[in-house]
Amino acid sequence: MTIHSTMPHGVLDTDHLRALTERTVASAPEFTAMADAIWDDPEMRWEEFRAQEKHQAAARAHGFTVTEKVAGIPTAFSAERGTGGPVIAFLGEYDALADISQESGNPERTPDPANTSGNGHGCHHHLLGSGALLAAVVTAEYFEAAGIQARVRYYGCPAEEAAAGKTFMVKSGAFNDVDAAVTWHPMTLTRSRQSLTLSYSQVYFHFTGLAAHAGAMPHLGRSALDAVELMNVGVNFLREHMPDSARVHYAITDAGGRSPNVVQPHASVYYVIRAEDTRQMRDLQERVVKIARGAALMTETELEIEFDGACAEVLPNEVLERTLEGVLQQLGPVPFDTADQLAASEFAAGLDAREIVASKRLAGWDVRDERALHDEIAPYLPEQPRPQMTGSTDVGDVSWVVPTVQISSATAALGTPFHAWQTVAQGKMPAAHKGMIHAATSMAAMATAIVTDPEVLTAAQREHSDILALTPYLEPIPDGVVAPPLRTDGRSTKH
Repeated sequence: MTIHSTMPHGVLDTDHLRALTERTVASAPEFTAMADAIWDDPEMRWEEFRAQEKHQAAARAHGFTVTEKVAGIPTAFSAERGTGGPVIAFLGEYDALADISQESGNPERTPDPANTSGNGHGCHHHLLGSGALLAAVVTAEYFEAAGIQARVRYYGCPAEEAAAGKTFMVKSGAFNDVDAAVTWHPMTLTRSRQSLTLSYSQVYFHFTGLAAHAGAMPHLGRSALDAVELMNVGVNFLREHMPDSARVHYAITDAGGRSPNVVQPHASVYYVIRAEDTRQMRDLQERVVKIARGAALMTETELEIEFDGACAEVLPNEVLERTLEGVLQQLGPVPFDTADQLAASEFAAGLDAREIVASKRLAGWDVRDERALHDEIAPYLPEQPRPQMTGSTDVGDVSWVVPTVQISSATAALGTPFHAWQTVAQGKMPAAHKGMIHAATSMAAMATAIVTDPEVLTAAQREHSDILALTPYLEPIPDGVVAPPLRTDGRSTKH
């Protein structure tokens, strides 16, 4: 049956909230242990085989039916439990980052000696996926016990870091029957309002020239490395002529060899191109492509362009965010204690003071406040312009096809730089676990609010469809491009 709540939007019946909180706390040890195990064994994008095995095993143990290889991707899956009613999706991630291994709890730079890969969970995706699955399990079990008709579906999503796994999943139609999606991200603040993100694409430019003796016969050579360098110079001049919020980054992945006395016959450069929306991103990408072609023309080299992935900007849903704000106000902030604050202060002592100040201002705090962890809920200020982040997430593509809400939950000290070893170090600490459990409770409560008050889902879907009627979703991935692990040349998976 569907329960029609008489409570205001975003306010859960206290019985619902109490039951969900108790279930989350009771189930938390299993999922914090899973998060820790994934932290111990960090796997890079498209290679999260052991992490997804842990997630699938937990989902099956809790009565979910698992569908493997969603969109054909080996490390993508979905798990569903329940019958009838709307489909509520929970989004999880579990990929790590390279070269930021760090000892747990150590505020001094010390790579973890037990970690042979060198990878590290510098974006706390070990918490993100485990917390989202915890929320899905709690929600499904509670719906079944309360007789609430809905299908709870968890998506194990690979390769969020610089590869946009969800974008390929969206393109395959994996979310076509979903009514609403709920997710979260570990942060240094707890808040309900989603920042805007940038659309982005990532492209490899492979140049091929001719080898020759650089001293005796340089005129016979055609340097692919020269082409890469000329391209980079051209893009540097482009930076003056693109929007302030746009970003272009690059890494030389193949410098053509180690001998300066051989004209480099091959070289490759990897570009990430970001802009406020997909249309602007595509325009900027085309300008970068023209520069690459010009570099090839100047050096008489051949150019191969390899499109690697992309994502759209996030489309916030105001109805769902207002509902989430009500849920968070009922739940209260993450319950950090004095020991958590003291432990976080050891990390804060080594962080950039400017970043700490910026975080405190975003939290609405006095910059002189001595607390190192955000133990409140950041102000909800819908009348102010939505903050513009210059990062990206493939949650963006899901948000364009399904009304989506994303919770931010504090798991690290204020001012902690994500994608850095300081974040890795805090990933198994009690404060990180508390932030994950709080997020899971919030997500389960949010899903319950959506299902038990049909007006919330109706209004959220109406808002979503009204926006798409004016601004249709523009897929950032061109037709014919498949996820890197599905490509036959094997090139992308090696970069």
